[in-house]
Amino acid sequence: MASTSISEKDSSPAPTPSVPSYFSYFNPVSPIIDVYERLSRIRADLDLPHPGSVENLQKEVKATHLSNYIFDGARADLTKSLSVNPLFQVTHSFALGSQTLPASYNFGAVFANQKVFLQGSVDHEGSINGRFNNGWSPNNVFKAQAQLSQQAEQSMIQLEHDYSGQDFNANIKAINPSPINLTGVYIGSYLQSVSKNLAIGLEGLYQRPTPQTSDLTVSYLAKLTSTDKTWIATAQLQPSGILQATYWQKLSEKVEVAADLQVLSAPTRRDAVATLGAKYDFRAATFRAQIDSTGKVSALLEQRFVPAFAFLVAGEIDHFKNAAKVGVGVMIESTTLTPEEMGMVPPP
Repeated sequence: MASTSISEKDSSPAPTPSVPSYFSYFNPVSPIIDVYERLSRIRADLDLPHPGSVENLQKEVKATHLSNYIFDGARADLTKSLSVNPLFQVTHSFALGSQTLPASYNFGAVFANQKVFLQGSVDHEGSINGRFNNGWSPNNVFKAQAQLSQQAEQSMIQLEHDYSGQDFNANIKAINPSPINLTGVYIGSYLQSVSKNLAIGLEGLYQRPTPQTSDLTVSYLAKLTSTDKTWIATAQLQPSGILQATYWQKLSEKVEVAADLQVLSAPTRRDAVATLGAKYDFRAATFRAQIDSTGKVSALLEQRFVPAFAFLVAGEIDHFKNAAKVGVGVMIESTTLTPEEMGMVPPP
């Protein structure tokens, strides 16, 4: 009987050791992952559009206004294309006779393909500017920019990374960062679509000029776009009391208008500047006009007589200061490529 009981006892399966269940129930990462996956499914069902980047929040207004196009004196840009795919071209730029800037010469080169963009330039004083963009995935773009000048305070380096999601855009940027004491300027921005037409976001600016001093400011952003993309309104508010609001509208295929309002409301100073501009595209010309509340009236005409030659005339009148500026320029493009190499069909 004893032998039988012993054999029955040995043949029974050994008990399975119990595993603590707190690894699955009290994992601090698991709830976060579940919430993230649930939010991702909700956002995918909403099918929200991409809002664009914070850097291009006012892109349409800047393309309509004259802030990036106005000049005075005389200028000439001579461009020669050496390749189309990949793109490779060089430019010689001359400027003289300006009331605010000295005469200058600049040599620049551009190389670009589907993923890489390289741009470099050097002027007559030896200052070097370079830009490098690398799209190493459809959603990620790394950017680097450097400026080397004989004056140390004007030299800078900027590192940037941009990520584009389905309905948001995130960007981080570092200007003159120091890995030793972490000094420099650091900027982070996030823009999120909350509906088909509205996007909101934040932009933080952290300045650390010395290891002992630092400053952090946060700006609040909003972008409202019409369903048919014919008008865009933006607003940017800083806690220091600075408000910038813009409005852009495409009236027709050839006419665009834009308004910009900048308000400064501080305890020691209150000021506001309003700017209204328009852009008209002719068959072979582009005309821009602008007026602001400071009494400045500006205009720029870019006339293309042939695709490789353009003539520019710019003018600005400041009624309050009783001053005027006039600028003329030419843009000439040449190439050694045949129409077949450029991807063009030669005329019969």
